Amino acid sequence: MSRSGGGGRRPDSRHDQPTQAPAPPFQRGTDRGSHYGSGAAPSSSHAASTSTAPAPSSPSISASAPSSSSVSTLVEETEQKLTLAALAAATPPPSSSQAVGFPVRPGFGTVGRKCVVRANHFMVQLAERDIHHYDVSITPWVTSRKINRQIISQLINLYRLTDLGERIPAYDGMKSIYTAGPLPFESKEFIINLPDSDPRPSSSTRLRERQFRVVIRLASKPDLYTLQQFLRRRHFEAPYEVIQVLAVVLRAAPSEKYLTLTVLIKVSLLVVGRSFFSTDLGPMGQLGDGVEYWRGYFQSLRPTQMGLSLNIDVSASSFYEPILVTEFVQNYCRDLSHPLSDEVRLKVKKALKGIKVVLTHREYNNSHKITGISSQPMSQLMFTDDSATRMSVIQYFRERYNIALQFTSLPALVAGSEARPIYLPMEMARANAYNEDTLVNKEFGIQVADDLTSVDARILPAPMLKYHETGREASVNPGFGQWNMINKKMFNGGRVEVWTCVNFSTRLNRDVAFQFCQGLVDMCNSKGMVFNLRPVIPISSSNPNQIEKALVDVHNRTTQQGKQLQLLIIILPDVSGSYGRIKRVCETELGIVSQCCQPRQASRLNMQYFENVALKINVKVGGRNTVLVDAVQKRIPLVTDRPTIIFGADVTHPQPGEDSSPSIAAVVASMDWPEVAKYRGLVSAQAHHEEIIQDLYKSIQDPQRGFVHGGMIRDGVGERQFSQVLLHEMNAIRQACASLEEGYAPPVTFVVVQKRCRTRLFPAENNRCDLTDRSGNILPGTVVDTEICHPTEFDFYLNSHAAIQGTSRPTRYHVLYDENRFTADGLQVLTNNLCYTYARCTRSVSVVPPAYYAYLAAFRARYYIEDETSAGGSTDGNRSTAERNLAIRPLPVIKDNVKDVMFYC
Repeated sequence: MSRSGGGGRRPDSRHDQPTQAPAPPFQRGTDRGSHYGSGAAPSSSHAASTSTAPAPSSPSISASAPSSSSVSTLVEETEQKLTLAALAAATPPPSSSQAVGFPVRPGFGTVGRKCVVRANHFMVQLAERDIHHYDVSITPWVTSRKINRQIISQLINLYRLTDLGERIPAYDGMKSIYTAGPLPFESKEFIINLPDSDPRPSSSTRLRERQFRVVIRLASKPDLYTLQQFLRRRHFEAPYEVIQVLAVVLRAAPSEKYLTLTVLIKVSLLVVGRSFFSTDLGPMGQLGDGVEYWRGYFQSLRPTQMGLSLNIDVSASSFYEPILVTEFVQNYCRDLSHPLSDEVRLKVKKALKGIKVVLTHREYNNSHKITGISSQPMSQLMFTDDSATRMSVIQYFRERYNIALQFTSLPALVAGSEARPIYLPMEMARANAYNEDTLVNKEFGIQVADDLTSVDARILPAPMLKYHETGREASVNPGFGQWNMINKKMFNGGRVEVWTCVNFSTRLNRDVAFQFCQGLVDMCNSKGMVFNLRPVIPISSSNPNQIEKALVDVHNRTTQQGKQLQLLIIILPDVSGSYGRIKRVCETELGIVSQCCQPRQASRLNMQYFENVALKINVKVGGRNTVLVDAVQKRIPLVTDRPTIIFGADVTHPQPGEDSSPSIAAVVASMDWPEVAKYRGLVSAQAHHEEIIQDLYKSIQDPQRGFVHGGMIRDGVGERQFSQVLLHEMNAIRQACASLEEGYAPPVTFVVVQKRCRTRLFPAENNRCDLTDRSGNILPGTVVDTEICHPTEFDFYLNSHAAIQGTSRPTRYHVLYDENRFTADGLQVLTNNLCYTYARCTRSVSVVPPAYYAYLAAFRARYYIEDETSAGGSTDGNRSTAERNLAIRPLPVIKDNVKDVMFYC
């Protein structure tokens, strides 16, 4: 979090006396991590020195922009401060000039009712072992971890008692093995013959047995002593190499046995760990459309205040059924004798892109990764073979393989590159007992506790929420993380004078659509909004196949009356798939704020649904639903002491297989100090799977205006990326502040929000109603900053919500930078209280709202490019990352009137 003089906003010109600038909170939202931040006056909690800077003076049109040299000086100072952050708590400096010292824990929280919870962490004990790390080189090079493991497993079976000196290595599946003692050599070469796993008869002996050259060389000797010193809080840097060794050992056995998926979730999963899935771990289930789910578990080894902890969480993941692709396509279109419609073809392409298929028409298994499907049916698809002969796909398979293709009306699967595409007919493809483990327990001396860890926790009180004084209830104290709008009016009701409705559903006739709008408008007015009862043009029904034409027509008819449409209520088509197109047209082309409603819900004329939609509409037209009483009364330490801005940031990535789609960054910022409940948002496209926000600050040379400062500052980070993200994004914040006025450097607090962490907290006693909610989960407000948290750094787990179903999931907050010197209680209470201000419902949410809003804004922006990326041709899988990054196109620009409100809600 960070505080600034209005968080980038300049003070009113009437304040002609210089004041101290508070720091803007900055919050980063990630699936592996988001950010969020705020700021406050210095305290003695942190030893790192800091000073608040004067707020920038009021703007002057003739004032010159800060020089580029002053900006660079600030950047250099920031880099030095981040790199050498002393953390005067008697800790040695970083071992590298690039290392970043994160703030030490300023103490433990005391606010709230004490309790004990159980965590899915299992304590790990280590015996003394002389660990050695060896590099592994396999020739020919193999990309499959499964085959790599088969090769090394065969090597161990053949040479363990001789060349390996009776050692059992732990293998990571790629380039490293680890041993609990030295091997009898420093470098050695082995020749391994691996039988072909294809059970079908083959005339090719070359493929029946493959030969590999394996070279093992000593690389390093990871020292367990450094890990022990770190856990005893005597060592500054976490010894990730040693932790990685132990993690490889613990997952070696399940990696051999189960199907593994690398965890790729962003803003915030844990950096060390894998998920394992198998039909042996529980029953499978059908999800429909050729997809089934398997059960599995996730494990991650991490340092905590109690020592090493193995975090284990149950999970499930979806997999494509092992069926013919033609059978899969029949989930979308039953009749395969006719060409697919464009709508079905795009759906099938999106579903299959990135999937590996196994060919069945050859003597041996051969797999290809699908990059797309052809726009033409196979009966029309021509290509040039290696002999420069022009022929159809149908002719090729008939002449080359003596196969008469059956479904010639279907498009072909496309694999390979754009330069050399491979066309495949769809009808040719198909898609812990650690202490008993010899490697873990006997070889490496690792013991894992059998029981969940008991952890001290506290239950923070819910905040008082403020509503409008004209309601019968002007404030409420939520219970169990939820409340309602009965007898309450919105804190600031928005005003809607110019509106209308367009209905794309065939199940709702004109009368029902009119009743729906009437009920919704009445609800908005009853909750404190000022909503014109009459639409500017009559409510209309339109063809769902002509959505863009209908939207343009509504816009034109309104502007012809000399009016700007403030709100367009849209009843969606009965068939899903048009929401993204509607939002793109409205928000980037026409400048219309819209509220989409499902036809099934609209037809019910339900009062609760009206109320839920009214909450969204109010913030989309500039209103505020509720605020914290403490914010109104300026009783939030640091945040309400001086003008403060809270940022939230997130980066969303395309789904696996979408190699051509960019990642999308979003930043939101509070605009209404001291209430900090209204957030403006900006979005930007950036390189594929780039976690660090690239456009947080940028400057360009404009021919007319000269040197122009800009970027997103007015607007799932993994733990190993924390330093990189902090250095880049803090520099961007400093540059943006310096661009407002020379020397302007408000203090900043920077927090990563790991919203998909795998830690789970359970009640220690299930039958106590004072410690559990109705679903049997821990209570909202439960916070943990002790045993299972980082040994030295400032982090905590917060369960701020009541789970609707299943086990509630806490969020982990990790402070990376803190010039405002928050106390543990100050940051924990602020974070929990903000979770009650989420605009879209009357419930506390699991992730602090600035990070949540940034996620929504980034998710919304993906709709703007979804049609472009899903309708294009195949992707060149052979292009380098740099080449793909050069092809990034900017997102469509959101219209100013839309950007000024919380359009993403």
